Amino acid sequence: MALVDGGDLVVRAIKQEGVDAIFTLCGGHVQAIYDACLDENVRVIDVRHEQAAGHAAEGWSRATRRCGVAVVTAGPGVTDCVTAIANAYQNRSPMLVIGGRSPINRFEMGALQEMDHVEFLRPITKWARCVYDTKRIPEYIAAAFRHALSGRYGPVFLEIPSDTLFTKVEEAEVYFPQRYRPEGHVYPDPNVVKEAARLIAGAERPLVMAGSQVYWREAHEELRDLIERIHAPVYLNAMGRGSIHQEHPLFFSRSRRNALGKADVAVIIGTPMDFRLAYGKRFGPETKTIQVDIDPMELGRNRDIDVRIEGSAKAVLRVLLGELEGYKPDHQEWTAGLRDEENKIKAQREEFMNSDAVPIHPLRLCKEMAEFVDENTVVVGDGGDIVNLAAQVLPVNYPGQWYDPGPMGTLGVGTGFSMALSTVYPKKRVLMVNGDGTFGLNGFEFDTFVRFDMPVVSVVGNDRQWGQISVGQKLMYGKERVIA
Repeated sequence: MALVDGGDLVVRAIKQEGVDAIFTLCGGHVQAIYDACLDENVRVIDVRHEQAAGHAAEGWSRATRRCGVAVVTAGPGVTDCVTAIANAYQNRSPMLVIGGRSPINRFEMGALQEMDHVEFLRPITKWARCVYDTKRIPEYIAAAFRHALSGRYGPVFLEIPSDTLFTKVEEAEVYFPQRYRPEGHVYPDPNVVKEAARLIAGAERPLVMAGSQVYWREAHEELRDLIERIHAPVYLNAMGRGSIHQEHPLFFSRSRRNALGKADVAVIIGTPMDFRLAYGKRFGPETKTIQVDIDPMELGRNRDIDVRIEGSAKAVLRVLLGELEGYKPDHQEWTAGLRDEENKIKAQREEFMNSDAVPIHPLRLCKEMAEFVDENTVVVGDGGDIVNLAAQVLPVNYPGQWYDPGPMGTLGVGTGFSMALSTVYPKKRVLMVNGDGTFGLNGFEFDTFVRFDMPVVSVVGNDRQWGQISVGQKLMYGKERVIA
């Protein structure tokens, strides 16, 4: 009979889920996992700070639409990864963090790096557990993937004490789950979709707002079919960017605030009513709203919703398109008015985009970067002002072409995301747009890029300040009181 240790079981279980790379910073509590990676041909990408390992695991998840894995050692290894876990939680990104732990037989004796990580991480994960039996490691990893990739996606945490991980067991006595996650899409109640279709059919000024769930559920084709069927302007945010080509006549980006206030029917697909939509308060008082989300707890958060549809974006859009078969509206006046507004804003920006002023205007910098962004380029935005402007100028025309921190607003995500993209797509070009403050947080991961031959290009917009803060300080307190 063959003996295997916990490291072997971990790697076989994650490889079964299609994971071919882990992101880590070495530690004695977890080194059995590295040894098993050598046997199973799973790449070990070692970073300079655990936060970057966590961001890379989330980036791998986004790039593959699966669940990336970070492996960190006990104590400070886990706590260093907390920011990345919180970022994934706010982004609804699946991610598995495997943390080391001091041995069970030394529990509460004062062992090196002893800490109850599970309780610490429970509020920012979908699921957090500790494995006490080596033979059950594959079962717990299966459960971790099931939680991360079901319903509302999110990060999970699995703690494995060092004695559990290093113990050898008979391979034949270990149960490896094989079929343990739901497949397919979550379809909505057809009667609720009929009500949504009735509202849309009666609209004169419809609008579609689509977010990350369109990307995760690969619903970009259905989204395009919907906006063309109902002839409605579409606005995109988060990972939804790129779902519709920017040259599409129904793609809009600069007139969103005005459009949300004037629309008589708004269809919100897979994007929460958070600060990015002014907590749902930006819609006009007469606007009828239809909200689609895989997480029913998001439906009606922060404002009343007229039609609330629980289901995955792809499934809901398929059913809705069926209900709208034969519908041929004419909203030319509505979309033409919004296009005029977009063109006016574009003309105002072009003055700065073509400026030869010194120092360079950030919009001119963004215009220069835009010349290099093609369909084989992925853009990672990691910063404040410079990333906001880049998002408005750079051509993002394909799903998964744009990565930004998300609603957590975490700075320093860029190097982790970029190394994940280089790992998944070695033939794609990766452009990272940094602020100067952001670059300082995890910029030393350029050492990781060099060691693993990752040709990432970073452009740093350097205004020598935390620009988003200093501008507010000057307005509130005066330029002589700018500090920190």
